[in-house]
Amino acid sequence: MDSKNKVMTLEEAIKEFVHDGDWVALSGFVTNRKPYAAVREIIKQGRKDLYLESGPGGGDVDMLIGAGCVKVLLNSYTANSGFSQVCRRFRKYVEEGKILMEDYSLDVHTLLYHAAALGLPYIAVKNMLGSDLVSKWGIPEEVYANDPKLPSQKLIIERNPFNPDEQLCLVPTPKIDISIVHVQKAAQDGTARIEGPQFGDIDLAMAAKNCIITCEEIVHHDELRREPWQNQIPNIVPDAVVHLPYGAHPAQCANHYDYDGLFLRMYDKVSGDDKLFQEYLDEWVFGIKDHCEYLNKIGTNRLMSLRVQPGYGYVPGLKRR
Repeated sequence: MDSKNKVMTLEEAIKEFVHDGDWVALSGFVTNRKPYAAVREIIKQGRKDLYLESGPGGGDVDMLIGAGCVKVLLNSYTANSGFSQVCRRFRKYVEEGKILMEDYSLDVHTLLYHAAALGLPYIAVKNMLGSDLVSKWGIPEEVYANDPKLPSQKLIIERNPFNPDEQLCLVPTPKIDISIVHVQKAAQDGTARIEGPQFGDIDLAMAAKNCIITCEEIVHHDELRREPWQNQIPNIVPDAVVHLPYGAHPAQCANHYDYDGLFLRMYDKVSGDDKLFQEYLDEWVFGIKDHCEYLNKIGTNRLMSLRVQPGYGYVPGLKRR
């Protein structure tokens, strides 16, 4: 591949960089800038046994779990906030023991991602001490000890070597194989710009062995170079750039489109029932050729109604229920 042109189709990018058993990290925050188009393609290509890293997960995580793609979830929160309670496939699979799940606090996840981006093996924190996050492990200790993809333990409690009267919680950083980050603008060479909240996405991109950037717009690199301080992900990080307008739908994407509340409400309903969820996958994942066909199915009028209004950053009066 030309090092100056990393543009690929979504099908090509997922086929090349996402494999069975990979440790996968997804961008965004619950209903913000989630890489839904990439998630649908992962499901369509039938990836299995994924170790899914998502501090603030939403319907994207829920879909992967419900489609049987996930073996282990390392997580702190999974819900389409504002549109549903705890995601229903996620809850069902955890309660029925169909996936292994480890629980961390959201702030610790953020620190873990940053440490992983810096190449650090673990972090020392205090804010999990005294909670069930320390004393109750979702993944059995023998699984940690025998699974080569996982660290040997969830955490270790040690004394602070600089202050022996103080305890610290040592938490290993994730070894991410592939991160998928949806952004507003990217150049063919991989340079990427996130507009609005960045969450932990820069660290996820930096921490992973490979990184797929999906974007609303592909722009000439000169446009991004005019304001280089606005670019967060340098071109040496991404391995693939995929042009996917509305690639975060039904989530929100700052400066482009608002949440599709009607779609999220629909998903909340169908994901609570096994039969309806399978029908949903058949209609919205397996029954659709590609992302272009997905957008055609949503419809121009629906998509245009979600475009944010300049000066507001959202759609005033948008029907959300």
